[in-house]
Amino acid sequence: MAHTIPLKTPLDDTGLPHHDTQTTPAPTAPAVDASRYHHPHFVDARPTDSGTAYRFTAFSGYESQPEMPAGAYDDPAMTWELRDQLRDQYTAARVLWSHSRLRRQAAPLLHRAAPLWSAWTAARDELVATFAQFWSTGDGLWRAQLLRLTDAERAATEAAGAFDVVARELAQAVADQVDVAGWDEALELTTVAGELGYDASDWTVHHVDDYTHPLPQYRIVRDGVDHYGRATPLTVSATQLIEEQRERLREVAALAGDHDQAHRTLV
Repeated sequence: MAHTIPLKTPLDDTGLPHHDTQTTPAPTAPAVDASRYHHPHFVDARPTDSGTAYRFTAFSGYESQPEMPAGAYDDPAMTWELRDQLRDQYTAARVLWSHSRLRRQAAPLLHRAAPLWSAWTAARDELVATFAQFWSTGDGLWRAQLLRLTDAERAATEAAGAFDVVARELAQAVADQVDVAGWDEALELTTVAGELGYDASDWTVHHVDDYTHPLPQYRIVRDGVDHYGRATPLTVSATQLIEEQRERLREVAALAGDHDQAHRTLV
């Protein structure tokens, strides 16, 4: 690795050494070889318009997190400049390592999540379609349609919960990467999914805190009164959709003067 060493003999306007005949030039200090402290994957560093570009051989994500060797801090031959350069190198190494680790950790989770997301969207669409069928359901057939609706509600809730389980693991993998690389250098989960052939742009994967207790609070309206509960993100979406539909059915039943509790009280 090339280092810039301050000249002990100044240059004159011609670019040639200018010697002071009255003094003896000081001996040139040997360059410090910091390569023994380089990360094993380090290849080289090159200046760019915005700073320095570091190159490394590929990380697998199974390696230990890159950390600057303690010896580099204790070595009296290491200058502050060399330590700063080495620190930047290890920062770059940690970013690339964290990307590789995210790819390794997320890949099996994304393979699990893809069919679960498809199951959720299918269940959600079936719930919406089942509710829409009330517009063409005769008064004498509402009980049967309500039975179909509750079946669709159950399927949607279960599908949402199943996706939330794997979404929590994905959210944890993302959080672990951000802890190392920072938000500015974070690799997007959608990018990793795209590399595997999945379009995850509309997947509901929130911050990991939304999957841990206390769970996020959500609001629903029942008989015109606000109610609050707690659930994981996609389960919240399913619950709110179900409650919106049920509130509409209660409203219609009340307007029709329907005293059948099977129609008016949907809980």
